[in-house]
Amino acid sequence: MKAQLRNQVAALFLMLPIAAALSVLPTVAIAQPAEAELRSLEVSSDGGLSAGTELQFTVEGAPRAIVRVRIDGVKRNIVLRETSRGVYTGAYTVTRQDRISEDSPIRATLRLRNRTVMANYSFPAGISRPPVAAAPPSALKIDRFFMAPIDKIEPGSELRFTLNGMPGGVAEFDIPGIADNVRMRETHPGVYEGAYTLRRQDKLTPSRPIVATLRVGDRSVTSAMTAATPPTADAKPPVIRNMAPRDGEAVIDGRAVAVSGTFDDAGGVGVDPATVRIMLGGRNITSDSQITPQFFTYRADLPLGRYAVEVTARDRAGNAVRQAWSFDVVSPVSAAPVAVPLQITSHGNNAVIEGGSTTVRGRTSPGALVDVKVVGIPPLVGLFGMSQNVLQQRVQADASGNFSFTFAPQLPLPGTRYEITMESNKGNMKAESTLVLFQKQG
Repeated sequence: MKAQLRNQVAALFLMLPIAAALSVLPTVAIAQPAEAELRSLEVSSDGGLSAGTELQFTVEGAPRAIVRVRIDGVKRNIVLRETSRGVYTGAYTVTRQDRISEDSPIRATLRLRNRTVMANYSFPAGISRPPVAAAPPSALKIDRFFMAPIDKIEPGSELRFTLNGMPGGVAEFDIPGIADNVRMRETHPGVYEGAYTLRRQDKLTPSRPIVATLRVGDRSVTSAMTAATPPTADAKPPVIRNMAPRDGEAVIDGRAVAVSGTFDDAGGVGVDPATVRIMLGGRNITSDSQITPQFFTYRADLPLGRYAVEVTARDRAGNAVRQAWSFDVVSPVSAAPVAVPLQITSHGNNAVIEGGSTTVRGRTSPGALVDVKVVGIPPLVGLFGMSQNVLQQRVQADASGNFSFTFAPQLPLPGTRYEITMESNKGNMKAESTLVLFQKQG
């Protein structure tokens, strides 16, 4: 009897874990499913509602559901993807077949298991108007950085610097080994001025440039000025060089004739473009010309005849210059035969070139030998450097008369003028030509 009782008790204890487990199951089984609901819909556009515009949708609702959006005027459903818990996103690109307006209703549908909820929405007011593109910021550059000439550099001398650039910025300059971050004051919009007085222990290093920095917002730009030669008072007038067409030249065919020249104000403060006056055949062509502190160029179709050119200008110190010459525009019939032609085909006179290497192409007599010389002249404003021989080379034209050469200055300072002289020789005949190029500023 006792043995039977013990067996029944043991059996009861063996069943207890099963009973306990069974008692938990109903708790899990009766957990409530997530509520199918739609809480919000947001829609945005990258360019109104026109064809090609992308619409972005964001829906908030119950998690782990299937969400679709339908726009009146669009023939397909837009399926959204759950990117985070309860947040569904998707995009649609408007086609030419769609007929969508700001008043088109939007219906969002959320399906969770066997339950489906729907909600109607509308486009935000003004979404059909494309966003106004913000004007791109103008390029930040330093137009000019120079030092006013002084009679002598010695302890106690004041070095006065001027920078021309974008207004509303912060400008400063560094003199290597002497002073860093010397602030400049904006005296007029876009005109910054600063000064430094030399101390007895200061020593200017000719090989290291004086550097100006202009900052506007989070952008900055620099400009370097070499100190190879101390500046002196500017009492010397500028010189006009490299005139084209040359004095006495006969120009065959007057189509697109370029009248040009360069300003050379060695050691001075530079030519003031506002003072330049150009006369051609008794007519004032100043307003129709391209004029910079470095050069002037006028292009036009000219009828046959003789043309007198007169150019006057002043530098910023008031020194005046006048240059006069003449040339003739003649017909091919009356023109004297040219035994060795020489023409540049790749660049116009006074063209601006980028940094790095530059290739010049031209045309002459087939097989002719062309002697080329390239001289680089740094910008001669305030502090200035010496000219450098960049290239001296002899090239030979091919069977079609084409030739080319490439030069690459070691120190391509912005504003450097490159004077290129070419002489083509074939037998006892020769022809000469000059080309002037400028290094791009900034």
